[in-house]
Amino acid sequence: MVDQATQRTTIMASPERCYGAATDFEQYPRWAHDIKEARIVARDRDGRAVDVEYRVTAMGRSTTYTLRYFYGSDPLRLAWRLQRGDATTRLDGEYEFVPVPGETDVTEVTYQLAVELAVPLPGFVKRRAESRIMHTALDELKGYVEAGART
Repeated sequence: MVDQATQRTTIMASPERCYGAATDFEQYPRWAHDIKEARIVARDRDGRAVDVEYRVTAMGRSTTYTLRYFYGSDPLRLAWRLQRGDATTRLDGEYEFVPVPGETDVTEVTYQLAVELAVPLPGFVKRRAESRIMHTALDELKGYVEAGART
């Protein structure tokens, strides 16, 4: 069964700065504490990362997966789909970075995620893992971007 979740947060930085941090995949280990390595496997004609392989440790386990990124025509939206993984059969999601009307350098970030694990787990374990992913995707991104915005 696929678990889906959507969460939002506000980041005190421009949408472009938020998007820039989200697409700087090789820097993920600096701010996403569960990600130990991010390696770009393939790039498109514009030099953007298309396939990125991650090595992650969380809750005492280590896993590796590769995501394919889609940029589309909206420069402030980033989507991805799982290409391969050893613990998940689906790990698809999207960031959207929207300027807050009337505010300078304030962004509303929406994060959507759909996860299906390769091995069935009890509901409370899946919810804990989902919560951890959402925390990294939003709270740790927020801390990283806002710290950089002040320097």
